[in-house]
Amino acid sequence: MAKIDDRSFMKIALEEALEAYGEGEVPVGAVLVKDGLIVRGHNMVIQSRDPTAHAEIVVIRDMSSRVGNYRLSGSSLYVTLEPCIMCVGAIVQARIARLVFGAPDKRFGAVESMLRGFELGLNHRPEVVSGIMEEEVRDLLRDFFSKRR
Repeated sequence: MAKIDDRSFMKIALEEALEAYGEGEVPVGAVLVKDGLIVRGHNMVIQSRDPTAHAEIVVIRDMSSRVGNYRLSGSSLYVTLEPCIMCVGAIVQARIARLVFGAPDKRFGAVESMLRGFELGLNHRPEVVSGIMEEEVRDLLRDFFSKRR
């Protein structure tokens, strides 16, 4: 059952990634789920002129504002691409219970690729699931970067 839910939320994250693509942003999308509340977002670094406006940060800020708390215990974060070290830090600070991501990021991934950020002795470590819709995520990223070169 969890796999079906993971896939359906990842589809929403992929829709967000497609929206980012259309806006000229690196196509990464995210969905954050807490107590039945769902927020969605995508990379907004270029349009917001904010280097911290990664998809994960966008949805963490939105959810924190909606629930009135920076601690998002019990929440699940779905993101199309493996989070970077900045986003791993935000996930820890927000106390997100579960992280599900699509494709690894060999250059900047800080969960299992370039660095294992949750193993740095931090005070919180979410459950991690990877590889959900990995092929679709890779195809989208490959297409985006091939057109930019």
